[in-house]
Amino acid sequence: MNIVDYFEKTQIVKSIPPFFSGDTVIVKVKVIEGTKIREQAFEGFVIAKRNRGFNSSFIVRKISNGVGVERTFQTHSPIITDILIKRCGSVRRAKLYYLRNKIGKNIKIKEKLKMKEK
Repeated sequence: MNIVDYFEKTQIVKSIPPFFSGDTVIVKVKVIEGTKIREQAFEGFVIAKRNRGFNSSFIVRKISNGVGVERTFQTHSPIITDILIKRCGSVRRAKLYYLRNKIGKNIKIKEKLKMKEK
């Protein structure tokens, strides 16, 4: 086994909930301001997910004061403390870059219906 592969496997131990494009997520991030460390939440919908093992990343987009804000997160980054799934969206594309051009209510994503258990 390669040394780099071994190092990557030791870093991936953090459990991450399964989420997909179109899901609304809350990403809690550690923010260091001087000597203080606090936690900041970034809530939005996932427009892209890139699965590359240790180098996996995802892009979250939200609308803040009428302006679209996107942030790219490394999935296994130590600054991410938690990822919460708020709602599951039903989309037919893996990359939702076309939503960058939409405004207002056109950005709505249908919610995925859950199957009833018998």
